[in-house]
Amino acid sequence: MRILLDTHCWLWMEAAPERLGERVREILEDPETELRLSSASVWELAIKIALGKLELPEPIERYVPARLTRGSVEALPIRHEHALEVAALPPHHADPFDRMLIAQARRESLVLLTADAAFAPYQVELLRPA
Repeated sequence: MRILLDTHCWLWMEAAPERLGERVREILEDPETELRLSSASVWELAIKIALGKLELPEPIERYVPARLTRGSVEALPIRHEHALEVAALPPHHADPFDRMLIAQARRESLVLLTADAAFAPYQVELLRPA
């Protein structure tokens, strides 16, 4: 399975894996599972840190690369086709970071791991923590 991690799910994977549920943890730990973290998620984290809405145990410029390597998570850059896919999405949800994740999951044929119910109206395969 190829999975795109929503920002909060990646943070849970790192700091509170029990929030993902046993079934999802087994999928994430399967050596055949490919994990991706979008540049949009890192951008979202950086903004939340700057606004004082999030704290990480170390500076983001060390935290993210170290956890990507340790967790065997591949960075997914934002490409023009991803941005163009956002324009094609119906306006069910206004959050720009979430819309980018949906667009990337659709364009890259990735399963999107999220607890966000706002993703449901989109034509994208979802995996829910539980």
